[in-house]
Amino acid sequence: MAEATATEPIEIVGGRSSYSGLELLEAKPLGGEASGPPILFVHGASHGAWCWRDWMEAAARKGHHAFAVSLRGHGGSPGSLLTGRLSTYADDVIRTAASLPGPPVLVGHSLGGLVVQKAAERYPAAGIVLVATIPARPGVGTLFRIATSNPADFVKISLGGSLPMRPEYLFRELSPDEAEGWSAMCGKESPVAQMQVLLHRVPGPPRGDPPVLVLGAPDDALVPAGDVRDTARRLSAELVEFPGTGHDLMLDGSRDEVADALLDWIETRVDSRAPGGVPA
Repeated sequence: MAEATATEPIEIVGGRSSYSGLELLEAKPLGGEASGPPILFVHGASHGAWCWRDWMEAAARKGHHAFAVSLRGHGGSPGSLLTGRLSTYADDVIRTAASLPGPPVLVGHSLGGLVVQKAAERYPAAGIVLVATIPARPGVGTLFRIATSNPADFVKISLGGSLPMRPEYLFRELSPDEAEGWSAMCGKESPVAQMQVLLHRVPGPPRGDPPVLVLGAPDDALVPAGDVRDTARRLSAELVEFPGTGHDLMLDGSRDEVADALLDWIETRVDSRAPGGVPA
């Protein structure tokens, strides 16, 4: 696979998915056509496609065609958060994936990781990467962490409010100013989707038996390491952990190291497989 040099600029273009109508960022590979499947990044609660720019650039430099979608009501996507459900978010992912050049590797962060698990029940992805993912089982551990670290936030979400994306929830390695800047980029989340973290139906097995990678942060302030490890066991996935980094692995200080691990895995475990996650 051809790689761009570190000095070559990578352009990230904003637009809308031709099928889902949602905001879709795109980074094309330099130095030739992509030889592997596209990558579709799916953000977590209160985030948007903007949070994936560094990893999109890293993917394009290694020859991948990278995309990031903003789910309905997030980022630059139309729609109301009042209509947001795990099922509708999964529909957003499937419809966006259907508009891409081929079946993508689905990369989901946090709540987006649970959305990807639900989308993969119905859509034959080329591969799946779950980053600090909400588990398939009810996310009681996350709720307990919020209750013990910030009781006021626990009360707020219990009453249907959106969990504030505080810097201390998301980061461990950034300067206070940088962490606050990223945190300020976050918006709100659907109260229904937020509560479904506790009440959702456990996703079934991924369609087509794609390879699965789970990336976690043992020092994550939101998702307990045990939940991430349980997800890896349930899916018979490879698990790679990054101690010392925070919940937003794609934005925290170790983001380049985590991106390298993700892209190396795709090139060794996915690129040799046929599109749609079916072994060649």
